[in-house]
Amino acid sequence: MRLALLVAGFALRESLRRRVFLVVGLLTAAFLALYGLGTWQVFKETDEFDGVSTAGVEPEIVAGATLAGLAMFAILFLGTILAVFLTLGAVRGDAERGLLQPVLVRPVPRRTLLFGRWLGAAGVCAGYVVLVALAAFVITERLGGWWPDRTLGPLLSLAAGVAIIAALSLAGSVVLAATANGIAVFMLFGAGLTAGLLGQIAEALGSETLDDVARVASWILPFEALYQAGLGELTADTVGFTRLAIDLGPFGGAQSGGPELWAWAVLYVVLVGLAATAAFGRRDL
Repeated sequence: MRLALLVAGFALRESLRRRVFLVVGLLTAAFLALYGLGTWQVFKETDEFDGVSTAGVEPEIVAGATLAGLAMFAILFLGTILAVFLTLGAVRGDAERGLLQPVLVRPVPRRTLLFGRWLGAAGVCAGYVVLVALAAFVITERLGGWWPDRTLGPLLSLAAGVAIIAALSLAGSVVLAATANGIAVFMLFGAGLTAGLLGQIAEALGSETLDDVARVASWILPFEALYQAGLGELTADTVGFTRLAIDLGPFGGAQSGGPELWAWAVLYVVLVGLAATAAFGRRDL
């Protein structure tokens, strides 16, 4: 573990040198500024419903839940960018630049190197998405007076999702060049989101076949299932016509995966790690 932590620290220092965090920090600041502006405008319009019959629907809750769902989508994407930047050239890229050879002859086992790189990337990305999500929730509460029904679930779902993406990106860096690996991970990210969209379409159409396809795809890429579970936690205690209005919205198809989803997420990371270790062991540096 000590060697893994040293490797993680080395990787993070290298990322600082390349100004990875500067790029992500600027993107984050822009996102929060736009989110704050949008939230202010949405709740300003929502205030106009005061005294108007809304058929039992509480517009502040619908607006807050929709904004928080949009924030989670953007934060997951930003966390994916950070995870890819931290890992896309972690093995093959560093090997081609001659950075791995001095480390591995000390000696540092290859599995320890991979675990250290994943630990550093996953820790930073998980902390990042948790802090940014909390910032978005605070903005929503300050400007609109709405707070998620549950906070811990969405935060943990985002953290686990980006940890899985970091594992996939690190595994891809063993066999792919940096550019190809980055493209591949973002395509997997898009495929996962498409699976979630298919699930919502299937629910609207009542198609069991399409729902099964979407469910299997989201579990093959479990960061999507975790994201959907986090969305569901935002309004877990909301009932009545307000619940119906949220279900009809863009994030109404969110569903909790239950304890088995979390168990699968842990096993998934282990399986990806074992596959990456096996591929790295066969690689000639």
